[in-house]
Amino acid sequence: MTHAEGDAAGEIASGEAASGTPRWRRIVADTTPLRESADYRRWWFGYSVSFTGTQLTQFAIPFQVYRLTHSSLAVGLVGLVVLVPLVTMGLLGGAIADAMDRRKLTLITSSGLLVLTTGLTVQAALHLDQVWLLYVIAAAQGALSAVDSSARGAILPRLVRREMMPAANALGQLGFNTGLSTGPLLGGLLVGTLGFSWAYGLDALSFVAVLYAIWRLPAMPPEGGGQRAGVASVLEGLRFLAPRKNLLMTFLVDINAMVFGMPRALFPAIGTMWFHGGAGTVGLLAAAPSVGALLGAATSGWAGRVRRQGLAVLVSIIIWGGSIALFGFTRILWLALLLLAVAGAADMVSAIFRNTILQVATPDALRGRLQGVFIVVVTGGPRLGDFEAGSVGSAFGSEVSVVSGGLACIAGVAILAAAYPSFAKYDARDPVP
Repeated sequence: MTHAEGDAAGEIASGEAASGTPRWRRIVADTTPLRESADYRRWWFGYSVSFTGTQLTQFAIPFQVYRLTHSSLAVGLVGLVVLVPLVTMGLLGGAIADAMDRRKLTLITSSGLLVLTTGLTVQAALHLDQVWLLYVIAAAQGALSAVDSSARGAILPRLVRREMMPAANALGQLGFNTGLSTGPLLGGLLVGTLGFSWAYGLDALSFVAVLYAIWRLPAMPPEGGGQRAGVASVLEGLRFLAPRKNLLMTFLVDINAMVFGMPRALFPAIGTMWFHGGAGTVGLLAAAPSVGALLGAATSGWAGRVRRQGLAVLVSIIIWGGSIALFGFTRILWLALLLLAVAGAADMVSAIFRNTILQVATPDALRGRLQGVFIVVVTGGPRLGDFEAGSVGSAFGSEVSVVSGGLACIAGVAILAAAYPSFAKYDARDPVP
């Protein structure tokens, strides 16, 4: 080794020693929560496996409905029948999560989801071919999923240290987007080769991982003993949220981004008209944001060092809106996919810090109810965005819809930031709701 090489090696070693963290670990996703907490490790793995399985069912139900009816309207009704119980139970489920042991609640909801998925497997294996049955099971799954998500979001802050919350949420995004990317691909392969029952059956099997993880958790009663679930409890959660500007902003900025900057309803038209492709091109457009989010989550090691988390959310949403607006101008497929991937990565960053702010700045006794509101926002916002994008696209064309939506997203976040200036100043060291 030369003197120059020795000096360089010494500088690298001293730099790593000074920071206490190898440089490569500052880039890749921080796995400290997985190493520190066995409960979190089992919980993360179980839900990652289960979510991938859920995506098999999310792919298979609409496809089976179309096979039975050959009607796009019938397929669209799947989303409608799921939305109402999802929103309703998102609010009520949050109150339930603040009224009872959250471990017990997730055991109940996950077991119920396992039973419903087993029912889907049986109906497909027996070729019952009843669309109404698919609608009923999908609606029941939506209701149970909403309650489960509210309880799950309230459990997470009890599994890791507060300073590890950004890393834990980044790992959650990694598992989420892995499932979102691979689930439909695996579902298409299974349905196309072995049939619907195999897709549903593999989803049912995936619940073993999450049930084991939940079973190993200690009791998780809400701090303070909780209170009786009901309308009064839901209203208490909403009253708590209203004057807490930083918590309220985590919902408002996401609604703004999803309503104005979500062009997915236009992907079939864009893939056909702009890029002269078919189903494969549409599939690439639909997958690009999730791929970008997955890559972003895999390189999120820096997230734990961000203290101005509200400002990070605002910047991320501006990048999201700008990427979508630029996407509206391009007619080069690779560039369009790159812009959508950048948008997806920005949305992932926003999700990490919005989740962290919500979970850390909310008292444990109210976390279930605030997670319930979160479920309503993240499920309702994209559907409103589909309506907005489709309506403007039908009236003025896809390009106007995409570009105006991206610019409206940027304008909206600027207006919200001006109306609630404390959000940009939010400091993770002093989490003021």
